[in-house]
Amino acid sequence: MRAGTGWPVREPRSRNGRTRAAGRALFLALLLGVLVGTGAAQMQENASVQELDGRIEPGQAIIYDLPGLQAGETLYAYAEGASGNLDPFLAVTNPELNTSRVRNEFASEVNSSLAAGQDPLRVIPEIAGRYFLAWNDDTNGTYDSALQHRIPADGDYLLIVIGSPAKPQQTFGDYRLLVGIDAPQVLTGQAEPTGATIAILNASASKMRVGVQEVTGNLSANTSSTFYTLSPVETNDTFYAFIEATSGDLIPAMILRDYGGKPLAVVAPATGGTSATLQYTFGGASSNNRLEVLSSPLNGANTTGDFRLLTGLNAPGVLAGNEPPGGPPVLQEPIRVKVGVELDQITGVDQVSENFAAVANIWMEWTDPALAFSPDECGCRVKIYRSIDDFVTAEGSRWPEFTLINQQAQRWTQNQLILVQPDGTATYFERFWTTLQAPDFNFRAYPFDTQDFYIRIDSLYPEGLYVYEPWPEKTVVGTQLGEEEWYITSSDTNISTVQITTENSRYSFHFAAARHLTFYILRILLPILIIIILTYITFLLKDYGKRAEIASANLLLFIAFNFTIAGDLPHLGYLTFLDAILVATFVITGAIVAYNLYLRWLATEAQKEIAERIDRVMVWFYPAAYIAALILALLLF
Repeated sequence: MRAGTGWPVREPRSRNGRTRAAGRALFLALLLGVLVGTGAAQMQENASVQELDGRIEPGQAIIYDLPGLQAGETLYAYAEGASGNLDPFLAVTNPELNTSRVRNEFASEVNSSLAAGQDPLRVIPEIAGRYFLAWNDDTNGTYDSALQHRIPADGDYLLIVIGSPAKPQQTFGDYRLLVGIDAPQVLTGQAEPTGATIAILNASASKMRVGVQEVTGNLSANTSSTFYTLSPVETNDTFYAFIEATSGDLIPAMILRDYGGKPLAVVAPATGGTSATLQYTFGGASSNNRLEVLSSPLNGANTTGDFRLLTGLNAPGVLAGNEPPGGPPVLQEPIRVKVGVELDQITGVDQVSENFAAVANIWMEWTDPALAFSPDECGCRVKIYRSIDDFVTAEGSRWPEFTLINQQAQRWTQNQLILVQPDGTATYFERFWTTLQAPDFNFRAYPFDTQDFYIRIDSLYPEGLYVYEPWPEKTVVGTQLGEEEWYITSSDTNISTVQITTENSRYSFHFAAARHLTFYILRILLPILIIIILTYITFLLKDYGKRAEIASANLLLFIAFNFTIAGDLPHLGYLTFLDAILVATFVITGAIVAYNLYLRWLATEAQKEIAERIDRVMVWFYPAAYIAALILALLLF
């Protein structure tokens, strides 16, 4: 049938035809759904998931064997950091790849390329593609790592977990690992383990928890024992120790104690021997275990000398005493704390009380792995704490706490800040004002003296935990100290060991200051010189009575000067340079008064010629006496 336009027109279908077409479409949709559901169910039934955990130390590669994978299977893996600043990197490779190449060649090639300024987004994929079948660094906007790889052929494969090579510093910490076969839900990190064994840790290739460390020490009559804190241990870890005397008559013994001080193992050399070995397997994870080294007595007296201590974790070769050091640390090394002081102001120097007030900044920096974190935990590159209380609440109570040992008044803190970097590096800043004792003042050369000022910082923890070292970049003397009487001539720092309850580190910031002499020259020394000269001029007078009166008046002036400066210094048990000058003027002026009175007596007794002859000699003795007194003072002070 055609329409009026002459164009052909399709005849409409009947209602029955449309119904049959709709039924066929519905049937096909249902059939497709059943097939897809059956396939998904079959895949879910065949899926297997395994959950593992472990720890990566800086520069370490953890190797897992993946035995018996079949072609067509899809391997899924997901890793996330659980502690420290770990940023995990996952890779799958053939077992033919030498695992040492992963630790050495791959990492070094990436590092050298990045150091040369090449783009990490281009360099890392290019290098990783040459070493691995599949790899992944970050996923879903986090530092977690997730990958999938379709197995091309039946056989064994390797799964490798390392710290991200893209980081300028090696990351470390505990990790959680999910491995699955045909289990895409692994990529979310939320897959439930099915009890399957897919990955097997290759402990030998991973060099897991095998460490050897060597230390030396000395035991003396005053120090008959010392101790070392072990690094945290896991269940079934075995600790080995070998000790031998290297000098003196030392007979060394060892006691291994747990965190509560309970002895776990005790050893001593055999009779006539100077070496001993210790072995102990821990039944559970623990930390803060201690190894004590002490001298055994010989004939009732302590033995002394040097020793060599070789310790190992899961390294039985240590018992022979010749195992080369290497691997993770067996003993906890003390944390090195850089300390610096910036002196901004000297608000006062109290010479009588022998103290000074200062405004200064304290800087400290240390690296503690326990403080390390992954930036994706907080979405930040640095954690900031504005008080010690905030820091202790968030990070724990252990930090290099200190005291200003020569502090005499309350320390008023203006600012306090702690910054923590992802690798566990913490920077402490405090701006404060306080009064500090200055027991090192010595006024013998006053007013030409140079005094020593100290800010002494003592660690409250023993050197086994924290050891101070100077921080030159943060050791500064300000240019506007605000102190008009003194000027800084030099400054330096010193690190020493002090005995509190144990041996503790002390940081000493020292600066030397001298007096501006204008005041003392114009207000004291110059008037004294003028008075001495005026007294000398009186020798031109022949009226001996007037001369005696003038000399007596000058003596009173010297006494007044003495009272003027007496309050500037404490009541000292020794003479100062200025004291010596004043004493000399007292003695000489007093002698001149007595001399002039004697001449007057001679003149009244008709012995004027004798008086004049004596006076012609004494006119030279007067300046000579002052010159001799000055020379003697310079020699003594």
